[in-house]
Amino acid sequence: MGKIISFANQKGGVGKTTTCINLAAYVAAMGKKVLVVDLDSQGNATSGLGIEKTKELKTIYDLISGDTKMEEVIKPTLLENLDIIPSTVDLAGAEIEMVQMPQREKIIKGILEQIKDSYDFIMIDCPPSLGLITVNGLTASDSVIIPIQCEFFPLEGLTQLMNTIKLIKFHLNPTIDIEGVVMTMKDKRSNLTTQVSDEILKFFGKRVFFTYIPRNIRLAEAPSHGEPILIYEPSSKGAEAYMSLAEEFLDRNKIKYNPITRETKIKLREVKDNG
Repeated sequence: MGKIISFANQKGGVGKTTTCINLAAYVAAMGKKVLVVDLDSQGNATSGLGIEKTKELKTIYDLISGDTKMEEVIKPTLLENLDIIPSTVDLAGAEIEMVQMPQREKIIKGILEQIKDSYDFIMIDCPPSLGLITVNGLTASDSVIIPIQCEFFPLEGLTQLMNTIKLIKFHLNPTIDIEGVVMTMKDKRSNLTTQVSDEILKFFGKRVFFTYIPRNIRLAEAPSHGEPILIYEPSSKGAEAYMSLAEEFLDRNKIKYNPITRETKIKLREVKDNG
């Protein structure tokens, strides 16, 4: 049975979607079957994995409204072993519609239970808010990964996020746990970054991943090309960081994996060349 993990932080711009799609991509490249679920109406995970947002595209909204079948919505990506349930701006209206639905906090849970056994990991990119869509993502999840930008303002919202997770654990999903915390956009030269990193370590302790994600221009460019970093620029510092994060993530879960070898990189280059 697959493990469902939400990527959540109500503060926007902290690298949440970047971490979701790139961790998913590396875990898939290491031989695990992965599904990304885009729960953000901005659809950044969708476009970041190369899915074109056309009027004909079936999305998570169609599953919530019950208008389509699962097999019509799940889309393959450039990477073998990596699929996505896409999202578009249509999802923005879903939250209002969901309020009237029975078991409104468990709608996404019901959808994902149909396919949980088909994947090793299902990774949910939650919107940058603590509304009903995010509550649905957390209620459906076994654990949550919290990306935190190494700056002061993202640190301020942590208490609210932790209170939300506690409430969900108490009322809706008693088995949810914090998978880990990923420090993103880290600049080792900055004194503020060092201070914030120390605060994060003090607050979360061993839950913080050893691997941090540095500021990297290639990471910022990759989504505009519809490619995860291991296809767009696999030799960049951002790519090396996410490969290390994927290894640490799988080690923590005590799961054996295929390391990224020279042969793997050649195959990925062929994927890029063939478009």
